[in-house]
Amino acid sequence: MRILQLGKFYPVKGGVEKVMYDLMTGLGQRGIDCDMLCAESQGRGAATRIGSHARLITCRTWVKAASTTISPSMTLTLRKIAKDYDIIHVHHPDPMAALALRLSGYKGRVVLHWHSDIVKQKKFLRLYLPLQRWLINRADVIVGTSPEYISHSPWLDGVRQKCRCVPIGIVPMVPDIEGAAAIRRIFPDKKIVFFLGRLIAYKGLEYLVGAAAHLPEDYVVAIGGTGILHDSLQQQIDMQQIGHKVRLLGEIPQEDLAAWYTACDVFCLPSVMKTEAFGIVQIEAMSLGTPVVATRIDGSGTAWVNEHGVSGLNVEPRDPRALAEAIVEITKDAETAARYGAGASARFNALFHIDRMLDGMQSLYDSIIK
Repeated sequence: MRILQLGKFYPVKGGVEKVMYDLMTGLGQRGIDCDMLCAESQGRGAATRIGSHARLITCRTWVKAASTTISPSMTLTLRKIAKDYDIIHVHHPDPMAALALRLSGYKGRVVLHWHSDIVKQKKFLRLYLPLQRWLINRADVIVGTSPEYISHSPWLDGVRQKCRCVPIGIVPMVPDIEGAAAIRRIFPDKKIVFFLGRLIAYKGLEYLVGAAAHLPEDYVVAIGGTGILHDSLQQQIDMQQIGHKVRLLGEIPQEDLAAWYTACDVFCLPSVMKTEAFGIVQIEAMSLGTPVVATRIDGSGTAWVNEHGVSGLNVEPRDPRALAEAIVEITKDAETAARYGAGASARFNALFHIDRMLDGMQSLYDSIIK
């Protein structure tokens, strides 16, 4: 069995490409031939062997428009190599990957990984719709990351009989006790609320900053990440005079992430749009037994990932006071915090461990090859 992961770009920055890369490397380590073909954000493209059963093939990007990489060489490369694979696993949304598959002449099995609907780029979606319809019909199986997204996506109406749920899984993070202690020394006697992600509109960060105003004085909100909303968030912090309760940390190096997840008392994902389809940061926190406060976004899987009352609490979007109340409820005493932490850890191990995702995809591949 030979598999090709097709989509997005490299180096890994977001959730879609992380899933692709983890499938390639994880299945390769299991002895399954699994390659990855994607556009490269910088450089002229290359082919790199990743162990004995995996190969990363990148193609030069000409330009990026409407959040889409334009890489004509992806189509040319796929036409040359498509016949070598039993299954092409294409990751959506990625119009370039869909176009490359359409023009490749490939006749084998296709798995469509439906990470999310196209939500923001509505004008572009109208142009892409015919290709999206073809891709949905062409797929032998459609994989969703949560049952909620599968059941609520309007584009999957009429094809849900060929949809399967395989939740995203990750390698559990390793606690960084020493690093966490150093962070706690920066915020002595404070309960730490942590966020990690891009500072962009659908993340709802203005509501998390607003929540800080409702938190007691012994709380601090630490926001990790960069993005176009940095200055407006800082202005909000200054206007509300809560600089002592909210810190914009900027980009956090990969090697420091475990320390922040270990140090924080609760992780908060205040997103407000369905663009937030799953929230891998939630399961990163849960892997370390850190409880989560998230939002109930209509049609999204975020509130399914964070099971209400078990791994954390979910509240309505765009409600700073509700975020603050949920944060305080989880951290109100050591017994409550420990209960939610244990629930987060158990839910991670049951559903979101890397082995669960690899088992699910391997079983799915086997079922369509037979």
